[in-house]
Amino acid sequence: MNILAIESSCDETAAAVVANGRTVLSSVIASQVETHKIYGGVVPEIASRMHAEAICGVTQGALDEAALKLEDLDAIAVTNSPGLIGALLVGVNFAKGLALSKGLPLVPVHHLRGHIAANYIAYPQLEPPFLCLVVSGGHSHIIQAESYTKFKILGQTRDDAAGEAFDKAARSMGIPYPGGVHLDELAELGKDTAFTLPRPKVEGSPLDFSFSGLKTAVVNLIHNTKQKGGELPVNDICASFRRAVAEILTEKTLLAAEQTGATTVVLAGGVSANRRLRELMEQRCAERGLKLYFPPLNLCGDNAAMIASQGYYELLAGNTAQMNLNAYASKAIDA
Repeated sequence: MNILAIESSCDETAAAVVANGRTVLSSVIASQVETHKIYGGVVPEIASRMHAEAICGVTQGALDEAALKLEDLDAIAVTNSPGLIGALLVGVNFAKGLALSKGLPLVPVHHLRGHIAANYIAYPQLEPPFLCLVVSGGHSHIIQAESYTKFKILGQTRDDAAGEAFDKAARSMGIPYPGGVHLDELAELGKDTAFTLPRPKVEGSPLDFSFSGLKTAVVNLIHNTKQKGGELPVNDICASFRRAVAEILTEKTLLAAEQTGATTVVLAGGVSANRRLRELMEQRCAERGLKLYFPPLNLCGDNAAMIASQGYYELLAGNTAQMNLNAYASKAIDA
């Protein structure tokens, strides 16, 4: 079963064809990073316009790479939530047009479900149930995947997402966009015990995250150093901050595994590419005898292959949409 997927939730215009949810026949991505770098972050209106300009070419590229035509497809999948509403609408309306023109099933896919499904592509043996930590620029969730299409949120951020905290801390140090990626690289050159940073907790909700206080502590550290005329130890700050975030994410994920009895842990989302997080999770899961899966780097960020993969399982479950399908900037993964 060949599924063409469209992904346009943020600043990547992507299209891919995946067979039977696991085999990637093509994956094409048009990145907007260089454009948004000028502004230090994603500008929603610019992102939407660039999606509209790129989506036809990207989709045709995915079909060409897969050596398929629209007539060879079994369904069209598309990210319809969550994300930048204007960006999402470009993809949703384009997918609706394709599905309508060829009489194909239209399959809406939740973006976070797609990130989780990236692991199905990388690991053919992986099947639910499992525990998943989904961490990206806009999301930090601990999720229990009960089946391919049934999810339960166990914990989530109360303020900033982990990726957002990385980007804001990086911006405070003058690190260019995308800050999280560059911060991770600079942290490799620093000493992660140079600064003692807080590990905020949410009273009464041990599985929930809070990164706002940690981010503020780093920003204050930077400002105080500058005000005193001292040289900013960027590498050490990056390393200390990265260590704090990785420890918070790992500690709470393993607590969730203990509470639920999970034996398999999965990482997903852009921040799952973070080197310290991957290393720490590998170490701690090995100590506890837990199986750990995380996607290869090319599947950590936004891509359409993961949407096609999840779209396959949504289609099997009968989760299709009509031509009145809408996009939603915010929607829970278990909705």
